[in-house]
Amino acid sequence: LLAGNEAFARGAYEAGVVLAAAYPGTPSSEILLNVAGYKEIIADWAANEKTAFEIGIGAAMAGARTMVSMKQPGVSVCLDALLNWSHTGTPGGFALVACDDPGQHSSQTEDDTRMYAKLARVPCLDPSDSMEAKEYVGEALALSEKFDTPVIVKSTTRVSHSKTIVDLYPRKEYPIKGFERNPNKYVVVPGRAILRETEVIKRLAALKEYVETSPLNQVEWNSKEVGIITSGIAYYHAKRVIPEASYLKLGISFPVPEKMIKNFASKVKKLVVIEETRPFFEEELKIMGIY
Repeated sequence: LLAGNEAFARGAYEAGVVLAAAYPGTPSSEILLNVAGYKEIIADWAANEKTAFEIGIGAAMAGARTMVSMKQPGVSVCLDALLNWSHTGTPGGFALVACDDPGQHSSQTEDDTRMYAKLARVPCLDPSDSMEAKEYVGEALALSEKFDTPVIVKSTTRVSHSKTIVDLYPRKEYPIKGFERNPNKYVVVPGRAILRETEVIKRLAALKEYVETSPLNQVEWNSKEVGIITSGIAYYHAKRVIPEASYLKLGISFPVPEKMIKNFASKVKKLVVIEETRPFFEEELKIMGIY
């Protein structure tokens, strides 16, 4: 029985993370506190979120699996680093666990990390419980290595601080690749950066194809009178109130699987979007012309 933040730490351990860095802030603080209990992982508190992110970049540049964590307002602090790291790509798997705080229980702003994922053009994974929190760290690192991109795992207060059953597995080690000098990839002066922009566009197109068949996005068919598109803890809230509805549960909240959504929408009489906090899915569906 683990809280979501304990599960994120366990996910880092099982997925072979070598270094984890963070800046504390509710609802994310317990992630690094629990990571520090695993002797196989170097755990670093940083002076601020941008510094934590840059520590992670250093480890990933050496080809090591890395996890950085912070509360959502901190993502704005490290946004410059995030946008540039997305642009260059990452040699080692790089997961950013960002904890949103719907309701502003302990935060100065009520922001939505999915907006930053879309801005940075990086995948955003959206776990609903502690088991998914653990598993999605490994999924994020695998995606990062497959698509040469940092990957965000978005938590919320209710995921981070609620406890659910988690299956535990042994740690899997991954080789540290070592630093490779590549100015055309990592030195983002305009003449080189414009070439990387082309690669980012290609990567996003490939990610949009990938999410259509990813097992993290799941359809649950029940009554087709109402179909609900949702993600994260909102999925469980909706299931508790409307168990008879059909569900499209998006474990990857960016990029959204357009074909999958259109197919789901075409088969239900009434389509409902349930999400926290911004109307992110709702706006994506409106862009598709189906909602």
